[in-house]
Amino acid sequence: MGRGGKSIVIGAVERKGNVVARVIDRADFYALEDFVRRVCGDKVSLLATDEHPGYQHLGTTYNHGRVKHSAKQYVVGAIHTNTIEGFWSLFKRSIVGSYHKVSAKYLPLYIAEAQFRYNNRKNPDIFGAAIAGL
Repeated sequence: MGRGGKSIVIGAVERKGNVVARVIDRADFYALEDFVRRVCGDKVSLLATDEHPGYQHLGTTYNHGRVKHSAKQYVVGAIHTNTIEGFWSLFKRSIVGSYHKVSAKYLPLYIAEAQFRYNNRKNPDIFGAAIAGL
């Protein structure tokens, strides 16, 4: 659990690609780096994040660029977090519009559903994919 008893969710998205999102126990450097290494691998041409301190050491392994939202900085050339912010916006809207409230116990399932919907957004047979378990 994070501050104020809130659950911590992390996500990564390839521009014009798929998203991976997970609930994590803590938001320290080790947890964030573990997620990035598992999801992004080592063949990433650019890793763009916000200014969270847990991301500061990723530049030793990745071509890492940061935007400073606290300074009203949202885009620096090709560096931005707009793509993942769009996913979070869709996820939050699904909670407000469909579910109204989610519990920490089932949050990983809600995240998995949002991830599936996002990754299949261009699939004309999303229902068939869901039934097939893809």
